[in-house]
Amino acid sequence: MMAASKPVEAQSGSGLPRWQLALLIGTPIVVGVGAVYLWNRSRTKAKEGKGNGERKTPEGRASPVQGQDGAANRASSEQENMSPLDRAQGAKNKGNKYFKAGKYEQAIQCYTEAIALCPKEQKTDLSTFYQNRAAAYEQQMKWAEVVQDCTQAVALNPRYIKALFRRAKALERLDSKKECLEDVTAVCILEAFQNQQSMLLADKVLKLLGKEKAKDKYKNREPLMPSPQFIKSYFSSFTDDIISQPLQKGEKKDEDKDKEGEASEVTESSGYLKAKQYMEEENYDKIISECTKEVESGGRYTAEALLLRATFYLLIGNATAAQPDLDRVINMQDANVKLRANALIKRGSMYMQQQQPMLSTQDFNMAAEIDTRNADVYHHRGQLKILLDQVDEAVGDFDECILLRPDSALAQAQKCFALYRQAYTGNNPSQVQTAMDGFDDVIRRFPKCAEGYALYAQALTDQQQFGKADEMYDKCIDLEPDNATTYVHKGLLQLQWKQDLDLGLDLISKAIEIDNKCDFAYETMGTIEVQRGNLDKAIDMFNKAINLAKSEMEMAHLYSLCDAAYAQTEVARKYGLKPPTL
Repeated sequence: MMAASKPVEAQSGSGLPRWQLALLIGTPIVVGVGAVYLWNRSRTKAKEGKGNGERKTPEGRASPVQGQDGAANRASSEQENMSPLDRAQGAKNKGNKYFKAGKYEQAIQCYTEAIALCPKEQKTDLSTFYQNRAAAYEQQMKWAEVVQDCTQAVALNPRYIKALFRRAKALERLDSKKECLEDVTAVCILEAFQNQQSMLLADKVLKLLGKEKAKDKYKNREPLMPSPQFIKSYFSSFTDDIISQPLQKGEKKDEDKDKEGEASEVTESSGYLKAKQYMEEENYDKIISECTKEVESGGRYTAEALLLRATFYLLIGNATAAQPDLDRVINMQDANVKLRANALIKRGSMYMQQQQPMLSTQDFNMAAEIDTRNADVYHHRGQLKILLDQVDEAVGDFDECILLRPDSALAQAQKCFALYRQAYTGNNPSQVQTAMDGFDDVIRRFPKCAEGYALYAQALTDQQQFGKADEMYDKCIDLEPDNATTYVHKGLLQLQWKQDLDLGLDLISKAIEIDNKCDFAYETMGTIEVQRGNLDKAIDMFNKAINLAKSEMEMAHLYSLCDAAYAQTEVARKYGLKPPTL
């Protein structure tokens, strides 16, 4: 798919999990190329030595101060004169000493004594004793007991970070992911996202929840045809694709040929040719059924019909149905080599969506072997290499594509973007400027290529050249007024550039008005609503995006955002905790 459809992200990322878009607040800045993250860059890494250590030890001194454990009779006499709280503290300190020595059962007995001795009105101390006993249970891997004691501690002290985090870890062990997420979300907010350990746990649980939910939802989802603009953009990224080319004179349907007074070349009714006609008419819903007729009748265009049907299965998000068709075309040794290469490109892209980069790379390499002069192979493999953060190889592929098709504006623009990304992440100002000059050259030579302006705008935004970036997005809109994603990018730019929330939201709303199937617009709107504190509306937006997701991986990511927002609503309800809002 074209790079401008969404912010381009390599696997290395910015250091922040994307779910934090639904939690983190700060000055609007760009962290990754083409993506606006509303958070301060300095907070992406916890300070070394601060907040990264495992919370294993109980609270309080590990042993009494020097001289406190004197003769037994003296200690007994002192205990008689101690208040109940002091006696409880003494039991706790003794427990800490056992804990430090690894004698957890004895430590638990001491903490239990401290709990029994402590006056009920001393809530802070009592919560500490419960939390310490939970720490000892944790060492014994008694997760249910850990949860029980931490729950007591939190009931007495609702913002007790140690108890919340310890309970979160125990809940994870008990596979109670939803409850774990609520606790660790509270911890992240209380710690102002400064502790790497709690953030990593939140990220882990969100990903697990997202994958579980997406696996079930995606399997049972209703296939949904994308918008015409999306479909046209998809096919425009191929130049050596037989099935996406307009009907040739010799391919006209029988009745059309008769009207033209030409001899009919196709004696039987061809489902494939009807499908091609429907493509030209943008009547996409009928294409799969017409291709099926061609395949079942064993018509002369069986290979083409299989590939076209597979392509539309991919477009509606049904990779399970697409793969057998792609496999058949790839294995048709007598089929047109460009059909087989195109099938390999599409299967390779499918594998990448399924997070199988090795299989993806194998398919692209096989396509290059069987059709060495197919520009599409190098163009799409270059995009794959960018996603894998293999920028040098990506540039090499784009160069090969340009050599085969010097008029390929997309490849020219994406090569500039790859070079820019390399220079930007490598903090090389001179190479950044060279890449920016390259963008100027691309839009001068290819003034009708919307993708060139879009990618240039992303780079300009990184360089905080906001006014010029805005102009580039306006050029995109002039060229492709029905491309909803450009309005989303322009809306995000207003937030970053002018902190103009109303204008940003208006533009994203415009994107949804233009294309009510634009999942990127709903996702972005949901993220902004979280940051505004409108959590219910945010969840609604994320759910709309989930229903439009084009792959299981994308759906899992969206569920992560939705679950992060939902966890925040629960934390707000239970503890009155909210991050600052826009």
